[in-house]
Amino acid sequence: MDLKKLPFSDSSPRRKVVVSGFGLGVAASFIFVCILLLNYSFKSPFVTPVFTGFSYSDNNNSNSTLISWPFSFSNASVSLSSKASHNVENGNFSVQETKKIDESGIFSNLGEKGEILGNTHVLNFSENVKNESFLVQESGIVKKTHGSEIDGNGTVLGIQDSTKYNVTSTYIEDVVGSSGGDRKKVAVGEGKGGLSVEKNGVLFQSDGELLIRRDKDFYGDCDVYDGEWVRDDTKPYYPPGSCPIIDRDFDCHLNKRPDDEYIKWRWQPYACDIPSLNATDFLERLRGQKLVFVGDSLNRNMWESLVCILRHSIRDKKRVYEISGRHEFKKKGFYAFRFEDYNCSVDFVSSPFLVRQSTFKGKNGSFETLRLDLMDKTTSMYSDADIVIFNTGHWWTHEKTSRGEDYYQEGNHVHGRLKVLEAYKRAISTWARWVDQNFGGSRTQVIFRGYSVTHFRGGPWNSGGQCHKETEPIFKKAYLAKYPSKMKVLHHVLHNMTTPVIYMNISRLTDYRKDGHPSIYRKEYKTVEKQMAGVHSQDCSHWCLPGVPDTWNELLYASLLKSRKGSWKN
Repeated sequence: MDLKKLPFSDSSPRRKVVVSGFGLGVAASFIFVCILLLNYSFKSPFVTPVFTGFSYSDNNNSNSTLISWPFSFSNASVSLSSKASHNVENGNFSVQETKKIDESGIFSNLGEKGEILGNTHVLNFSENVKNESFLVQESGIVKKTHGSEIDGNGTVLGIQDSTKYNVTSTYIEDVVGSSGGDRKKVAVGEGKGGLSVEKNGVLFQSDGELLIRRDKDFYGDCDVYDGEWVRDDTKPYYPPGSCPIIDRDFDCHLNKRPDDEYIKWRWQPYACDIPSLNATDFLERLRGQKLVFVGDSLNRNMWESLVCILRHSIRDKKRVYEISGRHEFKKKGFYAFRFEDYNCSVDFVSSPFLVRQSTFKGKNGSFETLRLDLMDKTTSMYSDADIVIFNTGHWWTHEKTSRGEDYYQEGNHVHGRLKVLEAYKRAISTWARWVDQNFGGSRTQVIFRGYSVTHFRGGPWNSGGQCHKETEPIFKKAYLAKYPSKMKVLHHVLHNMTTPVIYMNISRLTDYRKDGHPSIYRKEYKTVEKQMAGVHSQDCSHWCLPGVPDTWNELLYASLLKSRKGSWKN
């Protein structure tokens, strides 16, 4: 057999292989060149996503447009700022120009400001980034939120240190302000495999952990009571020892408290910034008016704080005085500080229950009662006020009110037993009816300050409870108390009122501040022995001044500005 003539001769196949390989090479080269031309023509990094896993790094090149990330897009439309820079362990991720990802997953240029133009869902996005968080800058202040940094527009500024972080998706959305139609930028990302939940403009993971804050309009729907305490060395509003009207019980500086870190904290809402209390502006808006605090000694705590803040702005201190010349304010009664330059007054009316304390003549003699159906006799002292700040709460925790036996009275009937929460509801309902009848439709701005949380450990206030040597706030929310049940009752009553009432919900923000109470420094001790004995009688209800009540007044100022009522309109 002549093998050279068989169809399986090796000469012809070799030529076919050579020709076929050459043709494929030419075709592949042609396709590759076309892709590069398309990439250059549309200025879009198309090649990199094709070869997933290919790492491109050029952090020093400000014109870099390539990104290496293994993920898929679903109806994506996202803008990334030129300030963004991510370093990941599975390849470098850098964005140096403002880009937009359209539905095809191709980037194209946006405007100079990198506006976020639409809703975006970036799915299956998994990176190992450093220190599992982003650095955030809001309103010119750089803050650390879970280890990462972003500017006020939601722009990522940097990622530091090496920790594994699994990001499952990113969500970027437009927010239009309530006035003026201003476009706001929002950038949030799911982390640790958890589902993000947006609540009151703040994004949370499924486990409740805050992810990234977004700016809201302070005059709009920002909840100024949802936030955290941050260090601020510019505080307090007035130097310790500079305000002589502070009761000795609240003057921790005068009583030789050795630390002062408790005065260097500022309340920062999550969703917006609040203005600092401008004392001159406050007084100018209060010109010719009367502001009154009505309630228990915690409202007296707040009243003294506001008088000190406002007084500190007055050059001639002699033009600020208590109208009756009194210098101590612990006794029940009515006190008024007049600011002569502004023809206004800031007053305090002692009324710990708001309703009337009374007596009842029984078969076995007279005994004290609390009239749940009648307002206190002090109403005439504030019925003409322009701004009234009410509170009641702490006296409802005392033994007689808590026990509720033969104490609560309505009409000529004294309840043999009535639960304190029900009694509180009836008393607050009496207050609400009086407010609706006397302030409804009037110029008067009505405010109710919520319950101020106490920090007695080891027992109640009259049985050895302590807060001594507490020098910093609580930082973990898990350690906070439940929302006070009496404030839940208040919510229900306020909802049914016809008069608009500003509710200052300060319960949680005070719960953090176990460090702010006078504790043993409610008075000065002449000897070490007397100071040691003072450990058994501590004040963990009221607050040192300067201190936490200064923040209440900062929030009062913010609330009045938000109300835009009367002289607070502009």
